[in-house]
Amino acid sequence: MVAQIATEKLISGQVTSNNVSPLEGINVTNTSNKIMVVTDRYGHFSILAKEQDILSFSAVNYEPLRKIINKQEFNMGIITADLTPKSIELNEVIVNKNSNISAESLGIIPKDQVKLTTAERRLQTAGDFKPVQLLGLLGGFLAVDPILNAISGRTKMLKKELTNEKKEFLMQKMENLFEDKYYIETLKIPEDFIRGFQYYCVEDPDFARSLNDKNKTMSMFLIVGLASEFKKNLENNEK
Repeated sequence: MVAQIATEKLISGQVTSNNVSPLEGINVTNTSNKIMVVTDRYGHFSILAKEQDILSFSAVNYEPLRKIINKQEFNMGIITADLTPKSIELNEVIVNKNSNISAESLGIIPKDQVKLTTAERRLQTAGDFKPVQLLGLLGGFLAVDPILNAISGRTKMLKKELTNEKKEFLMQKMENLFEDKYYIETLKIPEDFIRGFQYYCVEDPDFARSLNDKNKTMSMFLIVGLASEFKKNLENNEK
């Protein structure tokens, strides 16, 4: 008795999603003869196969599917497959966990761009008048605002505002660095004069630099000498 050899023939098919939408670009592989084809824009494909061959359907955004060609499908020469979209799990967004997110990291502003304070922006907008700019004014290509600001004294006022703003920032740093108890018990500064002593300290260039550099050791070293000077001034004023 001669064994019957299964023959191959061209099988046509269609791949869909939810039995409705035809899927283009789906890889269809006959795992027996290793032939692979890709579905067209209507989800159609044709592949050489025989009964009981296994067709493998795969795509990036869909769950893989393996389908055996049964006798009826082989006789009809038609096969269909329906793929399930892959579910995408999104990580939970925790605000504190992503505290490093900023306008720079998102590309909204250039990295390392200098950030100006309110007073700095006002001064930059106002401009800074220099005598040489009179030549530009005569030539007709100089902006008038810097001239008017210099005449009105607005630029000078804005510079003073910027200086005061910087001092307030330093004052805030001092308040975060030293408690009132430290001024009273360690430095022996009268409680009513703590605020005045803080202003006295931020006027000192070396101490201001140590605050800006976040050099706590240097700040603590310098503040002892400043406290001694401040108390002597108080004593002299009381005489």
